[in-house]
Amino acid sequence: MHPIEVLERYWSYTNFRPLQEAIITSALDNEDTFALLPTGGGKSICFQIPALIKDGICIVVSPLIALMKDQVNTLKQKGIKAIALTSGMSYNDLDTQLDNCIYGGYKFLYLSPERLQQPLVQERIQKMKVNLIAVDEAHCISQWGNDFRPAYKNISILRQIHPHTNCIALTATAKHNVVNDIIKNLDFVNPKIYKASFSRSNIAYHVIHTDDKLFQLEHVLKTYKGASIIYVRNRRATTDINNYLQAKGFSSTYYHGGITNKEKQERLQQWLNGQTEIMVATTAFGMGIDKANVKTVIHFNLPESLESYYQEAGRAGRDGTLAHAIVLKQHIDEEHLRSQFLSTLPSIDFIKRVYIKLCNYFQVAYGEGENTTYQFDFKSFCTAYKLNPGITYNALLLLDRNAIISLTQHFNFRTKIQFLTSNTVLFEYLENHLELNTVVKVLLRTYGGIFDYDTKVNLNLVIQKANLSEKQVIAQLQKLESDKVISLNIANTDSEITFLKPREDDITINPIAKIIEQQHKLKHRQIEAVLSYINNDFVCKNQQLLAYFGEKIKQVCGQCTVCVEKNPKANSAFENDISNNILKALSTEDLSSRQLLNMLHCSEKVLLQNLSELIEINKIKITQANTYTLI
Repeated sequence: MHPIEVLERYWSYTNFRPLQEAIITSALDNEDTFALLPTGGGKSICFQIPALIKDGICIVVSPLIALMKDQVNTLKQKGIKAIALTSGMSYNDLDTQLDNCIYGGYKFLYLSPERLQQPLVQERIQKMKVNLIAVDEAHCISQWGNDFRPAYKNISILRQIHPHTNCIALTATAKHNVVNDIIKNLDFVNPKIYKASFSRSNIAYHVIHTDDKLFQLEHVLKTYKGASIIYVRNRRATTDINNYLQAKGFSSTYYHGGITNKEKQERLQQWLNGQTEIMVATTAFGMGIDKANVKTVIHFNLPESLESYYQEAGRAGRDGTLAHAIVLKQHIDEEHLRSQFLSTLPSIDFIKRVYIKLCNYFQVAYGEGENTTYQFDFKSFCTAYKLNPGITYNALLLLDRNAIISLTQHFNFRTKIQFLTSNTVLFEYLENHLELNTVVKVLLRTYGGIFDYDTKVNLNLVIQKANLSEKQVIAQLQKLESDKVISLNIANTDSEITFLKPREDDITINPIAKIIEQQHKLKHRQIEAVLSYINNDFVCKNQQLLAYFGEKIKQVCGQCTVCVEKNPKANSAFENDISNNILKALSTEDLSSRQLLNMLHCSEKVLLQNLSELIEINKIKITQANTYTLI
């Protein structure tokens, strides 16, 4: 079957995007292939189509569980047999799934690099007829790359198990030294290298300097109407900004790791279907999500790297129409960015200290602890050893990323309750235990179905509604459990720690010390690159981004903030004469700069320039009420 026929049959497209067909042909010719395609460039099709044409199964290595699940679900919806070996799978399930890959006619096996290290997985892969090895997010294999993960270094085991099977590596962001590192680590032989341009000519990049981000956000959303993503730094900001937008009449919702899977799916579908226009989210949102008609991507906070910014901004304008990627910048943002990402980088000594404290906390003896798992209360751990939470959390992430521990953050309410009695028996019981009335009624009014099945309960919500202390609520729930009124499973933590190596203190940490120092240096360079991009108001924003990724062009984009300010009439929003429109607006009433900004749909900087010019030539003046009036 020809690639274009597969594309039409399963994806209903009649044409490939740039470089896709060449990459697919290279993979079909059994060549080791490197594909550098920008976000939205259609990387997954580049390995999925050759895998469907070839006899056998394709092994896809990916670091992103959510992305693996999304791709597997999409393939299944197309009638293609695919499996993802995710965390939390029992040994029996793993055994069965691997057998299915050998004997069940499956075309895709998705797994993480950590899962690949298991002897059982390696043993079964040896028995599979592997037609292609695909390494997604391949930049993770390079120590010079964003999101380096040491477990990626061991992907080469697949080349040893199946030495005659070719490999395809795919990434959206990789500088020259990272590309070379990927090719070396994957043991490529005479690789075919395909690099698409990073230029997205239909995206206008803007940086807006302002002292009032919420006002500017409102102004931007009114100026550029359509589907939008607003990226923020933390969960609380998603709810705060969403509430602000809804109060202003916008159609918005929010998305972060702390909401339930059901809520995630409902909100995502509403946004994808256009029922909700604006998604306020943390940066975890958007990976693997293909919505073609996003008109604006707004960063309410400065991005932590240009790699992540390029990927997130690239979720706009995938339908080829004009879209806008906007960063809102306040004067204090630079200090906040350095504070959040640089001042909280833990030293090697601090990482060693946290690791030893962690072992002591769980009473792990020297030389032991490998593959043991513990419930982990992060707040209690920091309190017990008087540790700074921010730096400690980053230390744990580095231990996780460098495969010393595995840190699983559940981010969902793990307390489960089910009533075991009938309604009649329950109320008879409450007549003799009046002190339990409030908690029971809160549970019954908040959670439907709590009589029928084990129900996940938000303990904090129950505490709040019952107006009792945490200690009181837990004591009352335990009383109900002891009297066999409810079944109760209280999880006091939101995380699990698994020790991946035996405890050897310094000997455990020393081998990763150089890697961590290198990652720290990379993070410093990335932050400085972001600040340079944000503050450079002389060079076209598109040129700046491309230069960062090693691509130099002479032509300016004509539509970013820099280009528009140099040549305002290059942008349709600036075609009108701003000064004349200001005078026209003021002819009927005195107006503030905010009111004028909303009326004229220009940038704040351009408006203020025109107001200053009109004041200088005595056309307008500022009133005592701080509004503008005609002279």
